[in-house]
Amino acid sequence: MTPAPVPLSGPRFQTEPAELYREMRRDHGAVTPVVLDGDIPAWLVLGYRELHQVTGDPVLFSRDSDLWNQWPNIPDDWPLLPMIGRKQPSILYTVGERHRERAAMISEALEAVDPFELRAHAEKFADELIDAVCAKGETDIIGDYAALLPVRVLATLYGFSEEQGPGLVTALNDMINSRENALEGQQHLAGSMARLLADRKAEPANDVVSRMLENTSGFTDEEIMQDLMVMMAAGHQPTADWIGNSLRLMLTDDRFAASLFGGRHSVAEAMNEVLWEDTPSQNIAGRWTSRDTQLGGRRIRAGDLLVLGLQGANSDPQVRTDGSALTGGNNAHFSFGHGEHRCPFPAQEVAEVIARTGIEVVLDRLPDIDLAVPAESLTRRPSPWLRGLTELPVRFAPTPALGGTSA
Repeated sequence: MTPAPVPLSGPRFQTEPAELYREMRRDHGAVTPVVLDGDIPAWLVLGYRELHQVTGDPVLFSRDSDLWNQWPNIPDDWPLLPMIGRKQPSILYTVGERHRERAAMISEALEAVDPFELRAHAEKFADELIDAVCAKGETDIIGDYAALLPVRVLATLYGFSEEQGPGLVTALNDMINSRENALEGQQHLAGSMARLLADRKAEPANDVVSRMLENTSGFTDEEIMQDLMVMMAAGHQPTADWIGNSLRLMLTDDRFAASLFGGRHSVAEAMNEVLWEDTPSQNIAGRWTSRDTQLGGRRIRAGDLLVLGLQGANSDPQVRTDGSALTGGNNAHFSFGHGEHRCPFPAQEVAEVIARTGIEVVLDRLPDIDLAVPAESLTRRPSPWLRGLTELPVRFAPTPALGGTSA
């Protein structure tokens, strides 16, 4: 009997995703039939080679969501619409030469960010967040720190005021979690971006938004606004989860104990291992086939949706034959994607600086940090898309704030 399609939802994505992906691969192979919210069918690409094929052929496996054969079945209030949008004029759904021009615009705007200034911003906000909790001797390092840091840095780089940071965090989390507040979160983020864009058109500054507006390729305000939303969403939550997942690994695995006493080499190793074994971006939607084809022994119809199973591909036994953890310099994971639509290299650098600085500030300021709960009690957010902790309770010796006041 043919196994039924797998729901791309449920608690197992929180509790045991590695085992779930193994079962999918065992029962269905490298390309697994899945159903999204509302029983919408799709394919989850779990094979490393198959995912390489899909992301490397932008013509056959397109980012043009208008190709989707399920649009007649999608209601207006579908909670995944912020992640799988129709006719969204953002870089995510642009193809061909226009996509390459937009990718160049974003890369150029981010490349102009001074790396020393970026690290200084990250250290400043990290220290302020630690100042707010360091005298207490305990905190939730997710809710009080990791979930707040990336968006504060990104907001400054883009041109937002510091006061707008908390509202952007809430909106981004609501949108990315794809639950009941997803559409409201998207609307808040869009409104914030539109106001910032109008401000910078009237008064340019030395920030990412102003540099994007200076681009001469003829992009509309709506296109730039959509790209800014993509950049903020892709830059904040995965980076926050990269910080949280890396700190969890370092606090629960004896191999990384040296980092807690000032070592720096194993910080980079822990961050790289997370990208292989516990990547924040677990599954990404998606690609749409432009014609009937075969993939991983499956017949894929024109217009079918392919969900990119980044974590499943990272753990594919065909390429991870010994099953060992990868903590060295092997960067052949899919955590930043692959092909034309992979995360632009300057954006990867920004995320890495924010994440690494965030981790190092915690270890510098709270050198005796330890888990305040049993490791097995830690839980993840209810999302098959992004994998991050709901909280990471820690304890440490109380220390005075550097700034003298709480953040």
